Amino acid sequence: MHWTDRLIAPFSPERAVSRARARQVLAAYEAASPRRTRKNKGDNASGTHVAGAAETLRGQARHLDQNHDLAKAVLNTLVTRVIGKNGINVEPMPKKLDGSIDRELAKKISQLRKRWAKSPETTGELSLAMSEQLLGRTWFRDGEALIKDVMGNVPKYTHLGVVPYSIELLEPDYCPIELNDSGRNIRQGIQRNGWGRANYYYLLTSHPGDMTRLVTSADTKAVNADLIHHLKLIDRLHQNRGVSVFAAVMDRLNNLKDYEEAEQVAARIAAAMAFYIRKGMPEMYGDTALDNDTDTEGNRLFEISPGTVFDDLRPGEDVGTIQSNRPSGLLTPYRDAMQRAVAGGTWCSYSASSKNYNGTYSAQRQELVESWEDYQLLTGWFVHMVTRPVYERFLRMAVMSGKIELPDDIDMDSLYDADYFGPQMPWIDPQREANGNRITLGNMTKAPQQIIRSAGGNPDEVIDLWAQWQQQVRENEVTPPPGGPTEIIPDSPAD
Repeated sequence: MHWTDRLIAPFSPERAVSRARARQVLAAYEAASPRRTRKNKGDNASGTHVAGAAETLRGQARHLDQNHDLAKAVLNTLVTRVIGKNGINVEPMPKKLDGSIDRELAKKISQLRKRWAKSPETTGELSLAMSEQLLGRTWFRDGEALIKDVMGNVPKYTHLGVVPYSIELLEPDYCPIELNDSGRNIRQGIQRNGWGRANYYYLLTSHPGDMTRLVTSADTKAVNADLIHHLKLIDRLHQNRGVSVFAAVMDRLNNLKDYEEAEQVAARIAAAMAFYIRKGMPEMYGDTALDNDTDTEGNRLFEISPGTVFDDLRPGEDVGTIQSNRPSGLLTPYRDAMQRAVAGGTWCSYSASSKNYNGTYSAQRQELVESWEDYQLLTGWFVHMVTRPVYERFLRMAVMSGKIELPDDIDMDSLYDADYFGPQMPWIDPQREANGNRITLGNMTKAPQQIIRSAGGNPDEVIDLWAQWQQQVRENEVTPPPGGPTEIIPDSPAD
């Protein structure tokens, strides 16, 4: 026992034992003991306090998106790979009472959703795919985004879609992070119950960028949490608000931009430096005013052009140049290394964000496969927080408004069942990928539906298109070329 512990023991035995135990823990874990060369800072704050810096990080992330090409490339890549050009694909899977998929009902739901997806949000400016893409970009850049449900008859509003259901897209600024009221258990603009479940979101009626005073609860309106879908990027349990994907790499991005600007300045200085004249002893020179090639102040003038020959140098003079070594040959390797680090810290692949596709097929394939796991993880988050609840709310309102009539043999417990698919992994070498799919089909380790979905298609739509093609071939009496992709299927006796 340490002498200080022995001194404390007669007065407070519990305190002495606690100090001795803590000292043993520090001795067992070297990383816990402070050292001059180790500057790791501890953070034992809760997830709520961690998100307290989200507003500051949000502003910096928006500045990077507007002014840093690498940051914009990261966001573009994440939106493309996680959300996709067509948004999240939804395949309804309602079942009959006998357990089979009701294909007719699923087709009706899909067709109605496609029509509704043309104008699903309140402003009427965005399609569903565009809404999801902007939500995803806001999610990654700002750390969070809000979606508010607008259902049924709403005063002074007319739904633009075929179903009386619309979504209102809100930036996180509308939920003031500085609004706290311990008496009502309001933290960072969200009121929760004793179990941590959100009851109300306090939303501003206008963007806080238009306000110049401190936000209070009088400036907000309480919206039932059942009408709000909170898309947030979190990495702590009980984290109240989301934090930008750039949080861990923001300093690196800023340092890289500063270094590039310094190299650019150095290169411009080097380009402006032409040459210098090394002179001999002073007595070897005469009056410069006697020279014909001088300006009004007596400075000597030289004509510089490609292939210039200096044939009028004075005795003892020599022409020299300053070696600036700019632009530096280390800039590109350093920038590539920083880009790899940024990609690793933002769930993004290096090749896609940097547009550097050097490497063998195997190396590119390995990187794509590993990075696609990250993209699918983020797609799963987006589906859970946005796509699934919005789809279920849409289907509920479609049924309630009579746009969808349910058959008598439908299993109501499965009405909202659906499969959700984000962007699928692209092919690097189509021939190798196609051969691989052909082998898996032959070995029955994959179903045709899986291969169609992996290419970003809908199996039911593909079958319908093939049926239409076959019908057109028969009607027009077209004979496919030998070895062609199709074979005419004769009409059945029922036809």
